[in-house]
Amino acid sequence: MKFISWNVNGLRACVGKGFSEIFDQLNADFFCLQETKLQQGQIDLPLPGYTQFWNYAQKKGYSGTAIFAKEAPLSVTYGLGVEELDTEGRLITLEYPDFYLVTCYTPNAQQGLARIDHRLQWDAAFREYLVALDQKKPVIACGDLNVAHQEIDLKNPASNRGNAGFSDEERESFGKLLEAGFTDTFRYRNPEATGIYSWWSYRFNARKNNAGWRIDYFLVSNRIAQKITATPIYMDILGSDHCPVGLEISV
Repeated sequence: MKFISWNVNGLRACVGKGFSEIFDQLNADFFCLQETKLQQGQIDLPLPGYTQFWNYAQKKGYSGTAIFAKEAPLSVTYGLGVEELDTEGRLITLEYPDFYLVTCYTPNAQQGLARIDHRLQWDAAFREYLVALDQKKPVIACGDLNVAHQEIDLKNPASNRGNAGFSDEERESFGKLLEAGFTDTFRYRNPEATGIYSWWSYRFNARKNNAGWRIDYFLVSNRIAQKITATPIYMDILGSDHCPVGLEISV
């Protein structure tokens, strides 16, 4: 099965930059989006052969997630089930006979770590949520998790130490998620790979210079990690400040 995850940084803008062609080219069984920046009824996106699932933020033009699936799920859940964390459309879960698929858009800690407390509250609830799902059946979780876990995961770790996405608190929190029974699929397959990123600032010619961060992930339950067959990161695909990341796995 082929899974794709992409922070599109505004789906309407991304559609104007070739989204439909990219979607067709990648031809995934499941296509997960983050930061759609949409409200219901604001886009007509024909995707023949796919069922569409959307989670919208209450705030207009902000956050939001979606999953487009070739196969209908057994059930669909929106959010974490925590009222104060579920107003920004950040999570969708699809249940299938052999696994759960979760797409997540983790809150940004923001400049000066102004939102770090909210971010860490989200991380703790997300970890608890995935662990509970994992007790029932294996989990495939993806999305913009807004953290570069190790120094190898960004171009300039020294100058970014302590910044949002590379603070000690966020990195430690992500480590706790992995320790709870989950595998970072790309790093599992590519333990020493450098210069492979999924997000680049729009400033300072960052993408041209490949001054990026790997903050978009596929995680799987440890017990299905050996079933991973590929973990592509499509760095040559434009349309957003993020590129799509993929997972191919036999489940």
